[in-house]
Amino acid sequence: MKHIEIKFAVVLLAIFTIVGCNDDILDTESSDSFTEDAIYGDANQAALVVVTAYNTTDSWSINRSQWWTQRIGIEGASWEAKFNFKDLDNPYKMRGGWSPSNAGLAFNNRWETSWDYVKLINEFLEKIEGSEAMEENPEEAAQLKAEMQFLRAFTYFNLIKYYGGVPIIENTFGLDDDFSVSRDSFEDCVDFIVDDLDNAAAVLPMEASEFGRATKLAALAVKSRTLLYAASQLHDPNTVPNGPLYDYTKTTKWQDAADAAKAVIDLVGARDLIAVTNATEYQNLFLHENQDILFARSYGSLYAEMANDINTLPDQAQSPSGYGGWGLSSPTLNFVLEFNMADGTSTSAGGYDATQPNENREMRYYANLNYQGAMFRDREVDYALADNPSDETPDGLDSPNGLGNTLHSSKTGYNIRKFQDESLSTLTTFSADRPYIMYRLAEIYLNYAEAMYELGDETTAREYVNKVSTRALQPEITAAGDELLEAIKRERRIELCFEGHNFFDERRWMNQDHIGGYDIKGLKWTKAVDGSLNHEEYTVVTRPWFDYRYYLPIPQTEIDKDASLEQNYGY
Repeated sequence: MKHIEIKFAVVLLAIFTIVGCNDDILDTESSDSFTEDAIYGDANQAALVVVTAYNTTDSWSINRSQWWTQRIGIEGASWEAKFNFKDLDNPYKMRGGWSPSNAGLAFNNRWETSWDYVKLINEFLEKIEGSEAMEENPEEAAQLKAEMQFLRAFTYFNLIKYYGGVPIIENTFGLDDDFSVSRDSFEDCVDFIVDDLDNAAAVLPMEASEFGRATKLAALAVKSRTLLYAASQLHDPNTVPNGPLYDYTKTTKWQDAADAAKAVIDLVGARDLIAVTNATEYQNLFLHENQDILFARSYGSLYAEMANDINTLPDQAQSPSGYGGWGLSSPTLNFVLEFNMADGTSTSAGGYDATQPNENREMRYYANLNYQGAMFRDREVDYALADNPSDETPDGLDSPNGLGNTLHSSKTGYNIRKFQDESLSTLTTFSADRPYIMYRLAEIYLNYAEAMYELGDETTAREYVNKVSTRALQPEITAAGDELLEAIKRERRIELCFEGHNFFDERRWMNQDHIGGYDIKGLKWTKAVDGSLNHEEYTVVTRPWFDYRYYLPIPQTEIDKDASLEQNYGY
């Protein structure tokens, strides 16, 4: 199958270079005579602008402009994990706090970069209309236009997740235009996003000609998540922060969210998720294309995160230190305790033995986590420091006295296993077309379960949460009432872990205890002279609560340039 070639270019100038070097162009005109007409006069050349715009979608990197953040996602700012190396705070500033002048390396240029893509997309949508490309190949040009509408909606959804209501800009600015823009309401932004997605879905194909390009299902999946988030508690006018920048007031909000998820479900025939029988088969779902993936980026021998910089991919970035990995995001014990026991009971229900934390856990525990004693790449993970190091009882290879750069040894006693391709001979070998998955069918079932619960249909809610839970070899969920809602939330935390959801889910649920004001816990492992292992729970760092934590600040540089931009609550 062909794969979309995603080039990491941000500005239109990069497109000029790409097109100027294209063999077809060189056949007829020199690169220095390039004009804009060369793009919009040919659908193949216009497609290169669209390819560049795909870089507005999510990836292994939360911020491609900075070294650390090229190698991590948002998991280290969530309930799931923390940034591990030296316990540094500057990638996310979860301890030091965000400010309009510094929201952390991961977030500092998100506002500016997003608007760069909006500008690129708007310019394309303006110029493709009535162009030679549209006249000569209307079907292809119409699909390119639909892809750009999808990408604009994708970008705007990311913006409102982080900032609340933002300016709705549909056109490019001319030299004589007024550049002052005010923020539109959150509700208007949601309507704008949904309108773009509906228009895109009406044109996009059910199956992409190249893996990684938008489809009808992808557009409807983004719509589903957008409306689920909008319906959530964070956007209730009775919560704080409130006001037009944050509120969603539609009385049909949960029905709209349910209908959006059901639209995807109907198109796939409400089929079962791909069945697995063990943790390895579950792991493989994240290493290759499969029918449950609704939208993803492809990474292969040509597509690392930054050019050919392979250490931006999970194998190097997240493997334990003794393997030569950097283990940049350490799962917290707080989060790890969310994984059930194999019999479906929780770790707080009595069946969990804290002296044997890795025994009899649910399948996804073994698929998603590296832990003390996990068999990984032909040996057991070993974080333990020996009481009396010797040849018989040495310090663990993954311990602070182990192999590799020991500053990367996990501070929590866990590393991320999910997304790792253990068939590779080295951590710096490319995996064949490993996808970065942004939308998949399991999420849609969980979206539908949550929306149907909120509508009072617990039977349907249980049916769809169980489509996800039982695929993971857990017994059926039979809970009702508040316990059912908590089961749906727990299932979402575990099934979608490390995929960029939890940071936003805990906020939209306004689950303050999972956002800040708590101690991040880990396990310290030791090894006695006789080789027996012991561990103790300890506080790694404390993550404080700040009242403004639900949204990022608008960068101060933007406020200084345009006084009509209102700053977010609490800053």
